[in-house]
Amino acid sequence: MEKKSIDFAAIPQTALKVLTSPVSFFREMAKTGGFVEPLVFLVALAVVTAIVDGVLGILGLKFFLSAWAALFSIIITPVVAAIGGFIVAAILFIIWKLLGSQESYETAYRCVAYLAALWPVMAMAGAIPYIGALITIVLLTYFCVTASVETHKIPSQKAWIVFGIIGAALFFISLGAEIATQGARQQLLEMQRQMQNK
Repeated sequence: MEKKSIDFAAIPQTALKVLTSPVSFFREMAKTGGFVEPLVFLVALAVVTAIVDGVLGILGLKFFLSAWAALFSIIITPVVAAIGGFIVAAILFIIWKLLGSQESYETAYRCVAYLAALWPVMAMAGAIPYIGALITIVLLTYFCVTASVETHKIPSQKAWIVFGIIGAALFFISLGAEIATQGARQQLLEMQRQMQNK
């Protein structure tokens, strides 16, 4: 059996196709073929996302304590994403099965891995206080519904109801986290001002 090599040059084109033509991408996506290729895609997008987050943090558009924290994020994010991808795929696999999907865990994992194309966009949206959380959840919900309908052949209305409810719950959780982060950022800035005035 001949081993298939990973085409790293195709990663940006794949990400662009996911973002610009999600319906055709998830309709035509290979449902089998192993875990390596989607895992490499997910890790590559995690690295890009961590760099975007780090740059936004250094520019003061996101909450980072220092440039060192941004660098640490670039190192640790791909590891966390690689592990988290399998866990999220397991959760979505169960949800899709409950909704009537006949697809395997591998197919669920491939959907999750290619949804990583959203991460850099979500990172940039996250720089917009409060509205960024809404943009992120709307995008994620739409893409999960698209994967549900096109790959898992789940009726559109059923997918929208389930992922709409999940999206609404995630929005309120992320909104709470955003409020806490903004409060912590303000406290940190106030402490820095007080130290400079001494």
